[in-house]
Amino acid sequence: MSVRLFALTIALTFPVAGPAMAFAGEKQAPQASGTDPNEKVCENITVVGSRLARKRVCATRAEWADHKLQDRQAVDRAQVSACMPQTSGPKGRPSC
Repeated sequence: MSVRLFALTIALTFPVAGPAMAFAGEKQAPQASGTDPNEKVCENITVVGSRLARKRVCATRAEWADHKLQDRQAVDRAQVSACMPQTSGPKGRPSC
């Protein structure tokens, strides 16, 4: 009985979610307020390895977007590559 209920739930969920997912992929027009690429924005960044230390970093919105893009590309490269070189091998040489 529970298998039929599960199958019915799945059957009713996907047709409803299909059109909603189609609209989610559409790009929205940029909003006029608060999107100046030269506006300076400051963020508090937690220092890695510390629970309390924070560092205040200020940059323009364009610079933040560039940092975000570079971080995303680094993650993509790391996920695609088969070997991540590490210097923790013997004698400090890169190893996989």
